[in-house]
Amino acid sequence: MAGLTDRRSEREVLDRLVDAVRGGQSRALVVRGDPGVGKTVLLDYVAGRASGCRVARAAGVQTEMELAFAGLHQLCAPMLGPAEHLPAPQQDALRIAFGQAAGPPPDRFLVGLAVLSLLSEAAGEQPLICLVDDEQWLDHASAQALGFVARRLAADPVGLVCWTRRWPGRWMTGSATRSWPRRRATRWRCSSCPGG
Repeated sequence: MAGLTDRRSEREVLDRLVDAVRGGQSRALVVRGDPGVGKTVLLDYVAGRASGCRVARAAGVQTEMELAFAGLHQLCAPMLGPAEHLPAPQQDALRIAFGQAAGPPPDRFLVGLAVLSLLSEAAGEQPLICLVDDEQWLDHASAQALGFVARRLAADPVGLVCWTRRWPGRWMTGSATRSWPRRRATRWRCSSCPGG
């Protein structure tokens, strides 16, 4: 792929993640780098390599940082069909969070559970790769829910990859991290990916 000639080690890490998800395992990864380092090109690389997987994407938007659950809605909206199979409290929380029902602000624990259940349902049909670009611009509620999900991915074939400009990230504590500066990649630190 054009623009990735000097990113062999990064591509290998991302290929391992996609292969693991395709093989029925879950993975969570944070990619950290300064603007212009090529994070979005790497995101497109993952999407292009994810044949046989469903790909869901979201991007943090600075002007939406104050809109609770805006980023989460962007990621989950294409998968809302299986939401009808969620337990009623999770359905209600998700419907209120996404503006599909009226009610008091939803319990964030129930929203996190609902998203975890939704991703698990989607991955039951086809392995799922979730790509989140510009995490630093996600609204706090979305970042919190995705952190909850990332820490609880278990036996479902779900890969959650987050691109951010700053570290420590707000939600990926304990997950694999990779720092990719403009020059050669730094050392890989990984607590959840074998061989990392």
